[in-house]
Amino acid sequence: MSMKPLEFDRRYGELDLVFSAYTGMSADDEPGRPSEALHAYLRHTWHTRPWALATAERQIRDYARNPPGRLRLSLGEFYSVPDVGLLESAIQDWLFVVADHLKRSIEEGEVPPPASPRTHWEWHARFPELGQFLGGWFSQDMPDEFPDHDAAVRDYTGTTNPQLVARLAGELRELLALALEESDYALAMAELGMEVDPPQPYSPSGWLAYLVDGLGGFKADYGLGPAID
Repeated sequence: MSMKPLEFDRRYGELDLVFSAYTGMSADDEPGRPSEALHAYLRHTWHTRPWALATAERQIRDYARNPPGRLRLSLGEFYSVPDVGLLESAIQDWLFVVADHLKRSIEEGEVPPPASPRTHWEWHARFPELGQFLGGWFSQDMPDEFPDHDAAVRDYTGTTNPQLVARLAGELRELLALALEESDYALAMAELGMEVDPPQPYSPSGWLAYLVDGLGGFKADYGLGPAID
């Protein structure tokens, strides 16, 4: 039988989140150099859930020391390491390298400075509601589903909990605060799931700013107080 969710989280919950940061990335960690994927996990987690780092280190080290045996394999009560581009014989050593990097980061207080996301995983980890919004309402099917961009935004605000709409407004402001180049804003929006261009005559950052103003008005309509400029 498969493992129950609570037991899975206790054993592998944070380990699974670390491995998700390697999706589409190279697991090329070395003893003296963390991979870009692990850098992204450390950067995001230090600034959002620093207490989770110790859990990740423990779960990864425990898994490396005690890989699933025949009984756990037969019962299905084990965690299957995703394909990270390594030979099966190299997985255990890699796990110990990752755990050692996490341990050193914690013990030496190596907190990465705030920075723009650099991987697909990090964009979605930092801007989850914006990813839902852009990926769900502005995919390549958007022109077939809505007459224009504003109609798609109205559909989102009309079908989404106001608290999530407020969260989206906050994420939009945070993204704009990164002060990226226009080409980097276009890349960020693509990473977060947008598959159509912003409406004319807006640049990527101009449309994001336009959305902030529009969502602020929506908050006022729902009795959440006036929009904050």
